[in-house]
Amino acid sequence: MNRASLDKRPDEVATMFDDVAPKYDVVNDVLSMGQTRRWRKVVVEAVGVSPGQRVLDLAAGTGTSSEPYADAGINVIACDFSLGMLKVGKRRRPDIDFIAGDATRLPFADDTFDASTISFGLRNVNEPKKALAEMLRVTKPGGRLVIAEFSQPVVPLWRTMYTEYLMRALPAIAVKVSSNPDAYVYLAESIRAWPDQDHLAAWLQEAGWESVTYRNLSGGIVAVHRAQKPLAGPSTGPAAGAAAMAAHTGPVAKLRRNIARPGR
Repeated sequence: MNRASLDKRPDEVATMFDDVAPKYDVVNDVLSMGQTRRWRKVVVEAVGVSPGQRVLDLAAGTGTSSEPYADAGINVIACDFSLGMLKVGKRRRPDIDFIAGDATRLPFADDTFDASTISFGLRNVNEPKKALAEMLRVTKPGGRLVIAEFSQPVVPLWRTMYTEYLMRALPAIAVKVSSNPDAYVYLAESIRAWPDQDHLAAWLQEAGWESVTYRNLSGGIVAVHRAQKPLAGPSTGPAAGAAAMAAHTGPVAKLRRNIARPGR
């Protein structure tokens, strides 16, 4: 994977998402031709939690991916690094807990969530392998991880057509429907640079997840990976969880307080 061409610092990526936040969900529906709703439904079914359980929805953006859990009576935390995205989400769904946080240093204690999930956000994390390890840390033993991410179409002809759409049609459409079309050029490049299904599965195993499987959607445009945290094994321990919480005393913690305040 060549990430050098993306050449954006985490704060620059966050600012980019802040800029597109107001119309982000609408633009996604247009660019995906309505497929995002189907993809997200598959993710919710794969997570498979029940009322009363806790779910971490990482890279939740405006909370569109978190809404089905909240509507079902599930305790969901919508976490993202873009304050702009979180503000839009909090205005629309004040009943959902929106927390600003860095995926590579999650502000949660060990073994907190029954399931963790991230949809179309892992490739925008500066250190995705570190994020996978962090999600393992905050998920309870035996808990599930579900990742939906753009991937590599499995049929060569379809892959060629899809790449042409990404690099030609998608930016052209974004010019008409988005306030920041350059952001969608970046997103298209990040999709093209992202590893294929088997590489991501290997990353999951390397991070310590087990029972790793994946399902291709739309011919491999999207892959939904599933994994489970081992029931027993090395633990980061309560001290490590407390240290992670204590580490968030700077800008991220400030954003978290702002988002958590009612009426924001």
